[in-house]
Amino acid sequence: MTPGQIRAVAMSLPEVSERATWGRPTFRVGNKLFATLARDGSSATLKSSVEAQRAVVGANPDTFTIAAYLGRHGWITARLDVADKTLTKELVMEAWRRAAPRRLLI
Repeated sequence: MTPGQIRAVAMSLPEVSERATWGRPTFRVGNKLFATLARDGSSATLKSSVEAQRAVVGANPDTFTIAAYLGRHGWITARLDVADKTLTKELVMEAWRRAAPRRLLI
């Protein structure tokens, strides 16, 4: 998966905005952060639940890791060069759902 594909999925979701924060692209719904891209485009960090984090990282430890700093809250970091496109797209959409206001949930 590429940074452009992550961006396309994120920006296709309702009320998403992209903002540069900490020197990297971040994606928000309203003012709530749900995804970031590494400065070099090598990885994406996604909001998740602790349970989903355990399952995804446990099943794919070469692709997904517990995110630095935010990992204790369930965030996942995905290596984009080896990430499965379908799974990563689902994780971006789930990250959005975890941050979106109830009125937007589909």
